[in-house]
Amino acid sequence: MSKKRAAAGSSRGERQPKSEARLAIGALARATGIPVETLRTWESRYGFPVPERRPSGHRVYPVSTVPRLRRIAQALALGHRAGQVVAASEGALDQLLAAAAATPAPLRPAAAAPADVQGLKELVARFEADRLSQALVADWARLGPVEFLETRVAPLLRAVGEAWASGELGVRHEHFLAERVGDLLGSLRLTLEERAAGPLVVYATLPGERHGLGLQMAALVLAAAGCRGLYLGTDLPIAQLTQLVRDIAASAVAISISRASRGPASHALLRRLREALPRRVRLVAGGEGAPAGKGGIETVTSLRELDSWGRRLALGMSPPRR
Repeated sequence: MSKKRAAAGSSRGERQPKSEARLAIGALARATGIPVETLRTWESRYGFPVPERRPSGHRVYPVSTVPRLRRIAQALALGHRAGQVVAASEGALDQLLAAAAATPAPLRPAAAAPADVQGLKELVARFEADRLSQALVADWARLGPVEFLETRVAPLLRAVGEAWASGELGVRHEHFLAERVGDLLGSLRLTLEERAAGPLVVYATLPGERHGLGLQMAALVLAAAGCRGLYLGTDLPIAQLTQLVRDIAASAVAISISRASRGPASHALLRRLREALPRRVRLVAGGEGAPAGKGGIETVTSLRELDSWGRRLALGMSPPRR
């Protein structure tokens, strides 16, 4: 057995009991924010995660694999390389994460230089997936959540969207970037939610709204503010959303409305949602299509404002109403 496989094996301990729940690889990817392709690569290259095989040949994984994978995602978000952390022992992984927590954050620039976003756009144009992810992870570690989203992610998405509209880039570039950024934001959020102890917030978009990156940004900001979260994604029926909120006793619902969905129809759906939710549950809306807050609907106009809202919520303070 190779040293890497031995290290990974020692971190997993004894064979899992047969009574433990198992996850298909797709469910494991959703639970950890790590793409299926990446999990398969790690299995082949580093010997972790280790699957069991159903008679059908499908991979399944013990649910106890999830916490370690989330810790690995946290180490990757801090700038460590996969070869350094995936096969590391639990003790070595603890040391890496503890060292990062003890290191003072460097002084941060007030804003991103245009050349930085242009450089990221060039990586998108060449489909340099690994270099793009490495650059974004480094910026995350250096800038912090709100500044990372405001000065890297949002400008990059806008630049690529404009390049697609002008014919400079194709829709394949926009889809590539959206998937890459979505995977990264999900991984970062799950790592933060692992430590969060604040109120439970449900994240969703209204029926017909299929743009989800704005919602992922909002979920990441609120996770960094200390809120626990349940991310439901896009295009959710109001009845299903309100039933879930009641079932899990959520404290708040966060809705993202894109520019493409702006208008009376989405505003009417938002009012319907407010009427259907228990009065104790806060409803916050953001995005370029969000209406002015009124009638028990709180609106945030920026990620920085959402960060402030979330921190007040996590501390048990009443966010200021408009």
